[in-house]
Amino acid sequence: MGGNVAVQAIAAVFALALYFLPAILADRRKRHDMLTLALFNACLGWTVLGWLFALYWALQPNPPENIASDVVRTRKVVSMRAFSAALMARVQRRAAARNRPER
Repeated sequence: MGGNVAVQAIAAVFALALYFLPAILADRRKRHDMLTLALFNACLGWTVLGWLFALYWALQPNPPENIASDVVRTRKVVSMRAFSAALMARVQRRAAARNRPER
């Protein structure tokens, strides 16, 4: 009787590991949206289609973190460089004007 319980426990652990295989793979692949994928897997993994979609999702590469903030950050850097270049040009023109001899 004790052997039967052990076999059932091992089978239950194996079934749970198989059920949550997409979430486990997402965790191993360090996906940014691992929690969302795990919740999707837990809620819809019982359907074959849901489990297959979760597996497909887990095997996809990581999405970019935030494209919009990258664009805003790049625009700020470009505008600050343009401002700095214009300011340096103005300072150099003023310095050149001061150094010119008066007529």
